[in-house]
Amino acid sequence: MIRRILLAIPILFAGWIIVLAVVKRLGGAAPGAFVPWPSDTFIASLPQDVAITSRSVISVTLQSEQTNLTQRLYEAGAYLVLPAGLDACIPAFLLRPVDGA
Repeated sequence: MIRRILLAIPILFAGWIIVLAVVKRLGGAAPGAFVPWPSDTFIASLPQDVAITSRSVISVTLQSEQTNLTQRLYEAGAYLVLPAGLDACIPAFLLRPVDGA
């Protein structure tokens, strides 16, 4: 029984991430976008109207007034774009405020 639970946990987690990514890709409403493991190249190639609202060791959260933010983030080199800015999406200990934000 414990073995089945331990096997199910990573599958549930992966399924949850996949659902979030598909919803964001199909235009799901969220105030921002969460990009895990952003490269320096990705950060440098962000469009001018995209604002970094928070950054951590493993992620960056972005916002833009443009409606096609997800597509533009993938074009800039993001590997995965998830919805962000919704209450309780990201634990507070993972976020670090950006200076001047």
